[in-house]
Amino acid sequence: MPEQDPKRRATNFEEVACGFSLEQAMDEASRCLQCPKPRCVSGCPVNINIPAFVQEIAKGDTKSAAEKLKLQTALPAVCGRVCPQELQCESKCVLAIKGKSVAIGALERFAADYVRNNNLEELPKKATSTGKKVAVIGCGPAGITAAAELAISGHEVEIFEALHLSGGVLAYGIPEFRLPKSIVTHEVEQIKKLGVKIHLDYVVGRMKTIEDLMNDCGFDAIFIASGAGLPQFMNIEGENLVGVFSANEFLTRSNLMKSYDFPNFATTPIRAKHVVTIGGGNVAMDSARTALRIGAKSSLVYRRLREQMPARAEEVHHAEQEGVNFEMLTNPKRILSDENGKVRAIECVCMELGEVDASGRQSPVEVKGSEFEIECDAVVVSIGNKPNPLIAMTCKSLKTTKYGTIEVDENTLQTSMEGVYAGGDVVSGAATVISAMGQAKKACASINNYLASK
Repeated sequence: MPEQDPKRRATNFEEVACGFSLEQAMDEASRCLQCPKPRCVSGCPVNINIPAFVQEIAKGDTKSAAEKLKLQTALPAVCGRVCPQELQCESKCVLAIKGKSVAIGALERFAADYVRNNNLEELPKKATSTGKKVAVIGCGPAGITAAAELAISGHEVEIFEALHLSGGVLAYGIPEFRLPKSIVTHEVEQIKKLGVKIHLDYVVGRMKTIEDLMNDCGFDAIFIASGAGLPQFMNIEGENLVGVFSANEFLTRSNLMKSYDFPNFATTPIRAKHVVTIGGGNVAMDSARTALRIGAKSSLVYRRLREQMPARAEEVHHAEQEGVNFEMLTNPKRILSDENGKVRAIECVCMELGEVDASGRQSPVEVKGSEFEIECDAVVVSIGNKPNPLIAMTCKSLKTTKYGTIEVDENTLQTSMEGVYAGGDVVSGAATVISAMGQAKKACASINNYLASK
């Protein structure tokens, strides 16, 4: 797929990948072998009929391709951009054995974009009203998917979103250059057209508890999809200095509050000369690449090797192309202050790889006496997130795990409370958009069965 030149894109927030033309999409789709037993489908968490939609593109019938996608996914334009297809559907493609798989993700994106840009979308048909009401907590990938599924099933659906804009991690976490916010807005408008009501600035656990929604507000079932928005820190010296951010705050200020576009948006901008990001996942890549785009030098510190990063290979490649400096086998020890309590440097230590640990990777071991400093004026900590404890704290009947995630039945995704289900990052911990959507679909099937039995 055509992309912006790395030197140019490192200075703007425009989308990196430019998308297929119709001719390019048809050429790529024609590579599909239409296997009798398509393994690619088994690699998709929401079981999209991949050969069917790809075949429609090959024929030039993009509208039919998009309709087949919409049978299984509420967010094809999103998934086509941010899902790790190389580890899922594309990894199962027969063509990948001796060459390159069909570019399933790029074709999914193309089909969704084509019908949206040409006003060819049609809403799915809704079932007859069941007279049941379902509350969805959170308007991220899992919440949007669940709301669409439940509305199509004939239920009255209301979403309760804590932030002032819908989209969850799609809006505040993933940068504009990977996922334009206009696409997220469009997808939210689509579920509104299905009759879904969205309450913004509504913090469940403060304004109403789960019990209140069930007992006082007339909801027959609840789906909790509040995500994993509580950042984790390293608990090292200096993490409370001015200039230290969690990746959540750094990206939220940039994506949702547009701090990079000051003074058109009144969010205080982050004016840093050198930003050091700690971590090796997709969120760390997003942070490091955002740092470049606000005009800073950007370095990324990771305690293992490049090949062991959990981030998508594509994101790592893009970061390198754009000029992010990678400090591999490096671990932070403390963050150093100037005389005003602001970040002036980060002290790191070199690492070497030791025995294989529980993750299946060699564990990093500190090299004694190898400390060194990296001068910087901002540090972004991107080492993971966990669910915000507010909902569980205000609902004693809701059982949680030792990791702070909500405990559910693995087959039905029902929580410890009757009629209350949960899915996405609030159950699995921080994971992918498509896995959250897959859990939402699974939970919706259970909710439908539960409501039908009442």
